[in-house]
Order: sequence, then structure tokens, then C-alpha cells
Amino acid sequence: MSHETGAPTPASSDADRAPERLDATDHADDAAGADPEEWARGWRISRHLTVWTILVPLVAIFAGALFSASSGAAQGTDLRSAAGGLPDLIREETRRGEIRAREVARLNTEVEELTQRRLSGDQEVSIIVDQANALAQTSGTVPVEGPGVVVSLTDSPLRGDQIPSFLRYDDLVVHQQDVQAVVNALWRGGAEAMMIQDQRVISTSAVRCVGNTLILQGRVYSPPFVITAIGDPRDLISELNNDQAIQYYRQLVDVAGLGYAVELKDTIEAPAYSGSILLQHARPLRPEPPAEGDPQNNG
Repeated sequence: MSHETGAPTPASSDADRAPERLDATDHADDAAGADPEEWARGWRISRHLTVWTILVPLVAIFAGALFSASSGAAQGTDLRSAAGGLPDLIREETRRGEIRAREVARLNTEVEELTQRRLSGDQEVSIIVDQANALAQTSGTVPVEGPGVVVSLTDSPLRGDQIPSFLRYDDLVVHQQDVQAVVNALWRGGAEAMMIQDQRVISTSAVRCVGNTLILQGRVYSPPFVITAIGDPRDLISELNNDQAIQYYRQLVDVAGLGYAVELKDTIEAPAYSGSILLQHARPLRPEPPAEGDPQNNG
């Protein structure tokens, strides 16, 4: 009776655990019996997948950071340089300038016709016209004809491999300050009228250069740059010869091959200036106070 009471656990429980031991043994036997090359290849594939699993998120995070930085820097604008579209922009602005110039000419003609209609019967209009005519020569709003000079400036024909070692590339092209130096010298020489290229200019006209092109009143020109002045040729040439900036330019003419030519003309015709004569920005020049000990300083 006691023997039946202390009987061991039924054998069916051991039988349930036996297949687990057999399965583990079978897997170990399979791994030991596998082809070493196939096993190594599988390990490498598993290792590569692990590396990519790490790298892909890192690359995505880095790309996201770049996009975020680019968006913040752009502020809704194109980050690409606008220099590539500069020639197209210049051409478009030149076309607009020509359209506006034709419109200004049409309006000037209309104003002149209306003025002539009112001139005979309106004393007030007659007084205003007389005042305008008295200032027309100074303001440049009437055509001018007379003797003068024509100055031509042009770039050097030298190539990059022909430049002397003591010169720079900038020394081979005509710059804005070169054109402005000629214009200022001619004004000082008593020029009554002046043109740059085919446009009449006045004392407030601005000259701008972009690269080796010149922009004047909305139109673009390439060298040679031609400045024409009406006045006493002797006085005009004297100022050209005495100007220090022009003297330096003429030194580059000799060593760098820049172009500089002055031609005398018996008759030059300059059209009336058609642009605005109103000043947009101006500041009066105030004389400096006299220094101490100056006899003019009565204080």
C-alpha cells in the first residue's frame, strides 16, 4: 500500500519534456553540420542589415537637418545666385527703358502742343514759357550745335596670357571711374552740351558700369564708350590733359593697350535732353568753419 502511495510522477510528464531536448540537440547538430561558407555568408548578411539599420536613420536625420537649415536661410526666396539671370534682366530693363523713353517723348510733344495753344491768349502761360526758355540752355532741354571734341575709350585687346606681371585683369578694361573722369574734365572745360554714346546727358546724369558694360538712363552699352562734348576745343582738351585720373588711364594705354582717342569736330549736333531734370536726392554743401587764428574768424 505504501509502495503505491510513494509511486514516482507518471512517465507521461517526462515524455512531454523529451521532445524539447531532442529539438535542441537537433538544432545544434544542424549548425555543426552546416556548410561553413553558407554559415559565414548568413552572418555577414545579418551584420550588414544591422549596419544599414543604424545608418539609414542617421542619414534621414542629417538630411532633415539640412532641409530645415535651407528653409530657414531661404526665407521663402531662391537660394540660387541671381548672377546667372543678370544678362536677361539687363535686356528686359533696357526694353522697358526704351518703351518709357518713347512715352516721355510723346508726352513732351503733347505738352508742347498744348503750351503753344495757350501761349497767345494767356499772359501767365507766356511768362512761364519765357522763364523756361531762359533756363533751357542750362538745363539741357534744347538741341545744341557747335564745335567740340569726341573722346573714345575701349578695352585692351590683350589676352590673359599676355598680361604683364605687374598688371591686373582689371587694368585691361574701361571702368566707371574712367568714363566719369572724362565727363568731369569736359564739364570743367566749359562744355555747353554733352552726350555719352547716343544720349544727351546733363550735370546730374549718373553713369553706372556692370562688368564691361555701361548702363545709362536705363539703356546698356558695350565698349567702345564715346563721350561727345560741344564747347571750345582748346579748353576741353586742356582739361583732359591736366586731369590726374585721365593721366593715369593714359599710362595704362601705353602698358596695357587700353584705347584712348580724342577727335576734334567742327560741327556736333546734340539732341535735347529728354530725361527728368528734377533732383531725387540732394544735400547742400556747407562751408567749413574758419580755424582758430584765421583773420576771418571774428569770434
